[in-house]
Amino acid sequence: MIGCLCIHGFTGAPYEVEPLVEFLQEHTDWDFRVPTLPGHGETSSLKGVHYQEWINHAETELKKLIETCDEVYVVGFSMGGMIASYLAANYPVNKLILLSAAAYYMNPRQLVADIKLTLIDAFKGNLKENELFHRYKRKITETPLAATLQFRQLVAFIKPLLKQVEVPTLIAQGECDGIVPLKSAEYLYQTIGAKHKKLTYIKQSKHHICHCEERGALFNQVLDFLMEQ
Repeated sequence: MIGCLCIHGFTGAPYEVEPLVEFLQEHTDWDFRVPTLPGHGETSSLKGVHYQEWINHAETELKKLIETCDEVYVVGFSMGGMIASYLAANYPVNKLILLSAAAYYMNPRQLVADIKLTLIDAFKGNLKENELFHRYKRKITETPLAATLQFRQLVAFIKPLLKQVEVPTLIAQGECDGIVPLKSAEYLYQTIGAKHKKLTYIKQSKHHICHCEERGALFNQVLDFLMEQ
């Protein structure tokens, strides 16, 4: 049996990786776990949550898969990609998928471009149809500063461990990502210790790479990578 743990991002929820999970479920008979990290989800409450709680929760889910599966894969989106890297460095994970993984964050040039488009839609009265506005309105208005500092501490804690990741790794990054810049994917590719690693760019994708228009091609790349012998 193969197990696959999929980890969402900061202030997010399983919906961020669900399209990929559903695709993999259609093409495999693997055992999937898609946890909601402490303080996250639809009724998020990040106040007072320490970053180690996010790591601990992911560790608990991974251990359950390790106990019952012959092979285990870990997929991480954004902050979840950093947690996935930590797990791959410390546990017997067989393959690692990093999606928009946040070794660095905030791409000022793309973010400005996205804000301009949002303002144009607001001026035209089309804000209700602006997906970007709805995705980030909640993140901006409801995320405590202390939680953002915990996220930054998590990244700082995990970065020195990346060289210990030796399992085959696929890194996917959207070229239009306004949250995680291209240099994040490049840094991960250069720093991760795996001999077998691949970096792929999704041309039109913004940050939520599992929801982009090119997700079909991305999902096939992920499946092919995980099925490689």
